[in-house]
Amino acid sequence: MIVTTKELFKHAYGKYAIGAYNINNMEQCMGLFRGNIASKAPFIIQISKGARSYTHKLMLEGIIRAADQIFPEAVFAVHLDHGDEESCMDCINSGFYSSVMIDASSKPFEENVAITKRVVEAAHAKGLVVEAELGQLGGVEEHVKVSEADAKLTNPEDAEKFVKATGCDSLACAIGTSHGAFKFTGTQGLHFDVLTEIQNRLPGFPLVMHGSSSVPQDEVRRINIAGGKLAGAKGVDADQFLPAAKLGVTKINIDTDGRLVWCRVHREHFILKPEDFDLRPAGKEFMAAYADFIADKNVKLGSAGQLDAVREACKK
Repeated sequence: MIVTTKELFKHAYGKYAIGAYNINNMEQCMGLFRGNIASKAPFIIQISKGARSYTHKLMLEGIIRAADQIFPEAVFAVHLDHGDEESCMDCINSGFYSSVMIDASSKPFEENVAITKRVVEAAHAKGLVVEAELGQLGGVEEHVKVSEADAKLTNPEDAEKFVKATGCDSLACAIGTSHGAFKFTGTQGLHFDVLTEIQNRLPGFPLVMHGSSSVPQDEVRRINIAGGKLAGAKGVDADQFLPAAKLGVTKINIDTDGRLVWCRVHREHFILKPEDFDLRPAGKEFMAAYADFIADKNVKLGSAGQLDAVREACKK
């Protein structure tokens, strides 16, 4: 059952966070659905600009529609991740997405407000939900590239002004996370003081954490043993997810970790079975491993076990 992120956030606010997972192909989609059903969790499927052009946007939409039929008990939203104005409008007019993210965070404040407001007006006219971003996360994710020196934490006062000026439905805040596998140096972590002040200024308003992959060190180690070169990779402590959820974070984006699982499974498979040239055995291994990863992550998010309650809430 496809719902809006707004419906999911209403049930989750202050209690747990919804996992927002990026997909690019059938194997990721199947593993994602299986892991969420196994852990009885609602979830958000994220499709990025890069994923939409990897094969064709209609291919991904078709895969998700098929998964919705295969897993009728699932409750999820379909979300455009890091869209520009053009891609947001395309998704709004497609009739398939339940929410879009407009990322104009690299623009000056007033320009970000103007762009976001246009997307909000178009989306709301069709009953869709909009996530916006204020502040800049460091790191690399597809077309989004911000150096550590240029990364900027979200200013709580600006966040309040921005939400009131744009009418957006949720806000992605820069509070110390980072895109990609090389996230932190030293002991850097989440700035709960900034998050607390934003919640105080915007009580009850859904907040979003991007760049929140944990970069499991066992995955990194196994990738490197199998020929990878990911020295120094580090991510967000998953034990910080629930404390953040208590402060209004209702959506936590996780992409890099899924790529690490894919990389590890395929590297190990073909090293251990060098005679194998069939994509399907490795694909089956990945789907099972990714499902297990999703189920474990949902426990950290607090969303595991919430599926039945969310389904009933969305019916009202």
